[in-house]
Amino acid sequence: MSAEQVSGLCEQLVKAVTVIMDPTSTQRYRLEALKFCEEFKEKCPICVPCGLKLAEKTQTAIVRHFGLQILEHVVKYRWNNMPRLEKVYLKNNVMGLISSGTQSILEEESHIKDVLSRIVVEMIKREWPQHWPDMLKELDTLSKQGETQTELVMFILLRLAEDVVTFQTLPTQRRRDIQQTLTQNMEKIFSFLLTALQQNVSKYRSMVRVSFLWAQANCRVGIAALNTLAGYIDWVALSHITADNCKLLEMLCLLLNEPELQVGAAECLLIAVSRKGKLEDRKPLMVLFGDVAMHCILSAAQTADGEGLVEKHYVFLKRLCQVLCALGSQLCALLVMLNVSSGNSLFRHEVLSRDPLLLAVIPKYLRASMTNLVKVGFPSKADSPSCEYSRFDFDSDEDFNAFFNSFRAQQGEVMRMACRLDPLTGFQMAGEWLKYQLTAPVDPGPMNSKTGEGLCSIFSPSFVQWDAMTFFSESVISQMFRTMDKDEIPVNDGIDLLQLVLNFETKDPLILSCVLTNVSALFPFVTYRPEYLPQVLSKLFASVTFEVVEESKAPRTRAVKNVRRHACSSIIKMCRDYPQLVLPNFEMLYNHVKQLLSNELLLTQMEKCALMEALVLISNQFKDYERQKAFLEELMAPVAGLWLSPEMQRVLSDPEAFISYVGADNKIADPVLEDPSGLNRSRISFCVYTILGVVKRARWPAATEEAKAGGFFLGYLPSGTPMYRNPCTEQVLKLFDNLLALIRTHNNLYMPEMVARLGDTFAKALDMLEVEKNAILGLPQPLLELYDSPVYKTVLERMQGFFCTLYDNCFHILGNAGPSMQQDFYTVEGLATQLLSSAFNNLNNIPDYRLRPMLRVFVKPLVLSCPSEYYETLVCPMLGPLFTYLHMRLSQKWQVINQRSMLCEDDAADDNPESQEMLEEQLVRLLTREVMDLATVCCVSKKGVEQNTTAAVDGDDDEAMATEVTPPANAELTELGKCLMKQEDVCTAVLITAYTSLSWKDTLSCQRTTTQLCWPLLKQVLPGNLLPDAVSWFFTSVLKGLQVHGQHDGCMAALVHLAFQIYEALRPRYTELKAVMEQIPDIQLESLEQFDSKLLNPTLQKVADKRRKDHFKRLISGCIGKPIGEQFRKEVHIRNLPSLFKKVKPSLETDVLENEDGEGFNVLFEP
Repeated sequence: MSAEQVSGLCEQLVKAVTVIMDPTSTQRYRLEALKFCEEFKEKCPICVPCGLKLAEKTQTAIVRHFGLQILEHVVKYRWNNMPRLEKVYLKNNVMGLISSGTQSILEEESHIKDVLSRIVVEMIKREWPQHWPDMLKELDTLSKQGETQTELVMFILLRLAEDVVTFQTLPTQRRRDIQQTLTQNMEKIFSFLLTALQQNVSKYRSMVRVSFLWAQANCRVGIAALNTLAGYIDWVALSHITADNCKLLEMLCLLLNEPELQVGAAECLLIAVSRKGKLEDRKPLMVLFGDVAMHCILSAAQTADGEGLVEKHYVFLKRLCQVLCALGSQLCALLVMLNVSSGNSLFRHEVLSRDPLLLAVIPKYLRASMTNLVKVGFPSKADSPSCEYSRFDFDSDEDFNAFFNSFRAQQGEVMRMACRLDPLTGFQMAGEWLKYQLTAPVDPGPMNSKTGEGLCSIFSPSFVQWDAMTFFSESVISQMFRTMDKDEIPVNDGIDLLQLVLNFETKDPLILSCVLTNVSALFPFVTYRPEYLPQVLSKLFASVTFEVVEESKAPRTRAVKNVRRHACSSIIKMCRDYPQLVLPNFEMLYNHVKQLLSNELLLTQMEKCALMEALVLISNQFKDYERQKAFLEELMAPVAGLWLSPEMQRVLSDPEAFISYVGADNKIADPVLEDPSGLNRSRISFCVYTILGVVKRARWPAATEEAKAGGFFLGYLPSGTPMYRNPCTEQVLKLFDNLLALIRTHNNLYMPEMVARLGDTFAKALDMLEVEKNAILGLPQPLLELYDSPVYKTVLERMQGFFCTLYDNCFHILGNAGPSMQQDFYTVEGLATQLLSSAFNNLNNIPDYRLRPMLRVFVKPLVLSCPSEYYETLVCPMLGPLFTYLHMRLSQKWQVINQRSMLCEDDAADDNPESQEMLEEQLVRLLTREVMDLATVCCVSKKGVEQNTTAAVDGDDDEAMATEVTPPANAELTELGKCLMKQEDVCTAVLITAYTSLSWKDTLSCQRTTTQLCWPLLKQVLPGNLLPDAVSWFFTSVLKGLQVHGQHDGCMAALVHLAFQIYEALRPRYTELKAVMEQIPDIQLESLEQFDSKLLNPTLQKVADKRRKDHFKRLISGCIGKPIGEQFRKEVHIRNLPSLFKKVKPSLETDVLENEDGEGFNVLFEP
């Protein structure tokens, strides 16, 4: 190797790097230059001298960075094959670069410092401490040369801690050796860091008056020291943090008032006070409650707050808040020397909550909460000082809104805790605020609502105050009734407030909605004064028919609809929670409802049915079967008359007649106002809503004695389950045939010939609503539109809403029918056949977005509520064909998706979040989860499922999945599961669906199925004679799942465990499994033989389960999928060094951080 060779190559490399980085280079030249550089790094034998030459100070920063990258590449990939002398040569030169080969601390580029520190850390990971005992001592010597070197040493120490402890990017033994040696030397490392921090802060303070530029060098070192401390404080023994009377904590507190260093100091403090561990070790942290520390924190906060809104100060103040919160948690944990389950809440603490000081703070806290609950601060607005802060934290109003809702919920929880301790104070404050809002003039602000002139929008000053006050009063009043004795409740004050609210009149829908919430919050006072109930009912009924403009033909906005729905919900809630209170006023309530129902156009169908539901709830209090049955017959008479009329029977049974009746074959000129068939649709909706409301709400008394006395009790089933009769059964079953006819007709609407019959205006009537699409794709709704726009903007949207709601409600009726009517429903003649010919009719044409709710709201509740006596006659005949069909459907759908992803990887449509393909794919995922959930509910006992459900989330949250997921050994099949598995066609369909789904690209479904379903199902069929091909297929399916999902830790752990279970259980009987194993890429055949011999030889002592599983995991590692970022990554191999003794010789690291003369490196890399 000659100097000319090195120079010549370096010139070529400089040219290549220049071409790569030059924005004007053509793609071809850039690729050629890149290829030349990569080949040089991989193959050239003189990388080290070239790299060192390119890294000289005389070169440009880009070239120097490339030179250092070459050296890093050599250490990472060639180190194991380098001669010892070459290693020493490289190491000495790298240390020389730190010593004198970089620009000064303020001039040097940060990426040069970063790569230089990385090279040293890579060498440390391979050689320290065994072959490089004086490494820490050498770093200490370097740091004495000046600020530039000290900063680089800090970078090295930080990176080392991150790689070894935080990210753990090296083999176990090496990591253990290095961490153990770091721990043994931690006292000296901390002493070095603190000394460097102290000295440089002192120099900075003295120099900043003389020369700001010179002072900046010391400041940089101070920042580096704080960053490095932050990397260690998290995991070192607490004794190092609290050593020397908490010297470190004292320094950090003092640095809070140093503007350049305060954020780093706050970060370190936060990590320190958030530490877990033995309570005894955490006691010294209480020094931060001392006057000195608290004064530092307070003065730093005051200074930062006083300098106006600067992002740096804002970040600092947020960190300080986190420090104080973490300190509060430590206090809660330490006070009684046991960790209270919710230590972050002082109000919940069993000792602190009784402290007079804390009780005295409650009024102040509640006052502060009153301000915080007001929803202002949207980043797009300028109506509050907090808007400016929000612009730092949030990208959009939707982001802010999501955060605020979560924050308000947390705030409500703490307020409720506070009011448990002092309920009267909270109630008095709520009363004052409520009275103020009732008398304050309405200020709609500059942005009027589209609902009407002078009305509030959600951003109006008046509404945000009403909204906050309502949340506050709801939170505090509910606690008062829970915590205070009946005699202590301030009934008179409560009734006075209720009267004020009832007398308050407003035409603003948003404010009226708040008023209704306050009526509900104050309603418990009526239990003490029942004479006020009629007034409350009158207020609620007036709101049920609320309009901004009477007799308006324009579509109602969502805000108006919300008020009406709110009033209906309040009435239902009142009847559900206080039925005994309302019962004496039943006739008045009934007359109110009859009056409203007499006008067909006054209420929507949902509103009518909500009021009927309220009546049914009260009728449950009759506790007299005959009386309630007569009432329900009278209530449902109009529905029965309409539903059973010859015209309706014709419409419900014939798809063409149905399309015509609801107006879906029309062509409409004015798609906003014109809707000639609206009344017909509303009649069908009314009937279906009513049947659903009655089925859902009508019940027998909960107490068996009352049920017997009232004539509801029929006896016991053979299993010992009591049997009751529902007073609604006769009425509902009378309407049942037509309901099934409607469901059959609705399913047939999706046949191509029926879709073709839809009119031009309604061609997309059976499509999803935009709201549904957005929800599935996770796209946020614009905030204002939620309230100001009409619910349905056009007649097409109204038609889509009709079909969607009708479909869902029909299946809700079927799902509720079992729990409601019990044996009377399950014994309907030919029920299974009737359901198969209606609900499961024409499934091929039913889209995924309709099939999903059918499984969730009908099939699943029916299966869960059905007694075992009816499994053979009802559930098995229904689920058999269903599971067979669902397997076929999902397999086809996933095949299409997989082919699409192979063919269209570069298709631009995939980047469009609203693209049809993406929507379809997401729907297939959601349907898959629904199907696998149904299979699990049917087959696996609840006990087993609960024990291993690790991530019960419905989104695509791979991060939420646990990394160690193993199904419990006692996951057993349910009685229904056993019944289904006896039938060969059902058994085959469920097993094949479960195991095929493991390789479908949905991680959540894969993990749930693997942990909950696969093994219990297979275990059930093991005693039989499984065909060898079937066994191989099951095992291969799991390995395919690993190929697809191995990159996700949660899925990988579950699938490895399942494969291990199958191999261990079936390998002794089926040699075919070994043949499958032999086909795994890169399998070690000798290792496989060893594993098999131990498995097949029962006389050998069994190895521990974990070791067997680890051995098996290594065998199948060739088929475990990797993330795309790792698939083509070059492997880094770090060799283990001779093992350290349990107790390392003291000579190994003596005086590592003390400055001693001598080279110190002459023993480097010696064996």
